[in-house]
Order: sequence, then C-alpha cells, then structure tokens
Amino acid sequence: MSHSFSFEVQACCHQTKARVGLFHTPHGWVETPRFMPVGTLANVKTLTPAHLKEAGAQMVLSNTYHLHLQPGEKIVNRAGGLHRFMAWNGPILTDSGGFQVFSLSEIRTITEDGVTFRSPHDGQIIEFTPERSIQIQNELGADVIMAFDECPPYPASREAVLKATQRTKRWLERCINAHQRSDQALFGIVQGGIYSDLRQQAAEELVKFDLPGYAIGGVSVGEPAALIEKIVQVTTPILPFHKPRYLMGVGTYREMAQAIAAGVDLFDCVIPTRLARHGAALIKGERLNLKNAQFREDFQPLDETCPCYTCQNFSRAYISHLVRAKELLAYTLISIHNVTELIRFTQRIREAILNHRFVEEFQFWLSPAPDSETVLDEIEINKRSHG
Repeated sequence: MSHSFSFEVQACCHQTKARVGLFHTPHGWVETPRFMPVGTLANVKTLTPAHLKEAGAQMVLSNTYHLHLQPGEKIVNRAGGLHRFMAWNGPILTDSGGFQVFSLSEIRTITEDGVTFRSPHDGQIIEFTPERSIQIQNELGADVIMAFDECPPYPASREAVLKATQRTKRWLERCINAHQRSDQALFGIVQGGIYSDLRQQAAEELVKFDLPGYAIGGVSVGEPAALIEKIVQVTTPILPFHKPRYLMGVGTYREMAQAIAAGVDLFDCVIPTRLARHGAALIKGERLNLKNAQFREDFQPLDETCPCYTCQNFSRAYISHLVRAKELLAYTLISIHNVTELIRFTQRIREAILNHRFVEEFQFWLSPAPDSETVLDEIEINKRSHG
C-alpha cells in the first residue's frame, strides 16, 4: 500500500476466521468489520451527510457508471472531487461501473477492448473500457476505486464464467497501468461464478498483483444463499491476511455474519434505503411493513433499543401515518433507522470478536436460514440492490 493506506488486524476470533481491523485512508479510518451505505449518485437516498455521521457511517459508496451519466465526472472534478461535491469528508469507495454496464444495459457489445452500450438517459452510444473506468474514477477522486470487471450472471455456463473470469484478469492489468493517483487505492475483484475452482484460480492470480485490497464480486446476482456462503468460504482464505477484503452487494444479517466468520471485512448494499422507500423498517434482522394496519395505533418506537434519531423521537404509528400518506419524511426517518441498524449490527460483531464471544452471540445468524422463502426474498432484494 502507499503511505496513505494501511490495514492492521487488531484481533482474531479463535473459533472462526473473523477478524477486527483498522483500514486507514487519506480521509480517515474505517473500523472493520463494517457495513458501508451506498450513495450511488453521490448521495445516500433521503439522507444528509450529518444523518450518515450520526448513524455511524465511516465509509460510503458511489458509482462510476451512474455518475458518468449524471452529472459527469468533469463536473465533479471541477467541484473539487466527490468529497467536496457531496460534502462528505470521510472515506469514499467508487464501484467501477462494471456490474451496471452488464446488468442495466439491454443493448451492449462486449469485446476484449471493453463494453459498448446505449445510454439509458439519451440513447447516446458510450464505450466503457478498463482505462476509461479508471480515468473516470481518478477524476471522481474517491479513496478506494475498483477495477473494471466482467460480472457473469447467474445461472451461466462454466465456459461463459471462465471466459469472463479470464477477461477480468486481463482488464485488471490494464486498470493497473491506467491508474494515475497514489492517493487512491485500486482494489481487484475476484470473479468465478459459483465454480469453486475458478474462484480459487482467480483469487490466486489476483493476489500476485499485490494490490491494496481485494473484493469478491459476482455474488447476490440470483444464486441461492448457500452458494454465496460457499463462494465466500472458498475465496476469502486465498486473499492476503493483512489487506482489506470486501464482499460486494451484500447487506443481510445472515450473509454478513457468515462472511465475517470467513474473514471478510467490508460490505455494501442499498437494502436499508430501498426498503425504507417501500415503507419497511429493519428490526433486529426482521422487516416491519409499516403500511400494515396493525401499526396505525402502535405508539412504541421502531426499536426501543436503538439510539438513532428516529427511534428516540417518533412512534411506529406516526411513521406508519407518514408512509400511508406518502410523505417524504417517512423515507428519511426509516432510512436513518435502517442504515443505523445495519452499521450497528457490524459494530456489535466487532465488539463480540474483541470480547471472544462472536460465535456465542451470533450463532443464530451463523446458521442456515430457517425459512427458505425468507432467503429467496433476501436474494431478490440483493439482486436489485446493486447501483
């Protein structure tokens, strides 16, 4: 890592591969394990930076694909970079745009050079190459930037996944050569679909590049939860111990707990704000649909144990009223709570690891999901949550 970046493992679980760490960046440190809220278009939907700070956020995400389309990286750069543009002075990570190019563009052409697609905004033909993705991210100015990768869908044939995985490695080499800023850490992304040997091979190849950190990509794209867990367990041990490990697009209690047990440090997902916009609050891993009539005269807080602004000041009845009236305040109040809830979950795991009680305190979430329908629901929400 450059002088601006470092990662130190502070403690390890004696029963699992879970660990506690500190990731240092030019804009501050991140205590791991940690959930990171997603701010796709340089904002976490309905929340201000002050809300995020109060919720315990230390690092947030933005997306290269979406910011390139609107407002454009040159405008962000002229504003002083993402940190000044969105008034967030903590660490920021930008996704490469690879997932969005492959999942959101109905008309696209993939070649060895890159991907050509039609803008959903104005129909303009846009070309994304590894070099272009890195150039855009250099202009955006996030602390951590991601290599441009090819994310195969699920299900996909072994041949198709192998081809995408090999191309991802070649594109990583081009990303490294194009990267121009020492104050940005470039992370590589391990692909390989559901094939354990391809995941292992990809991880081994990427480790040779000695990058500042590594991500596990291509999960939560429709595969069963058990396969996600298997992918993480196979891939994580190959990644360097003294560098941060990031599982992309995952944000449910069970998936995060199981991944932490395998040695993962960082997570992101838009679940908390997406659920909020549908009137659903996360309470200890369960979901309350506040549109339901049972909450119209429920005057207790969303969660009496939660310290967030919403739970300390408002009742379920009031928030239910706002949801049914489609008042914008509803989405802000629920988002404040939901973001706080997922960050607190990873904070509690961090404390449990430090106190050597991780397995005892989180055994329920480390076990397979008891309800397969709930698992499928979680996967579907994750699948829609990238970008």
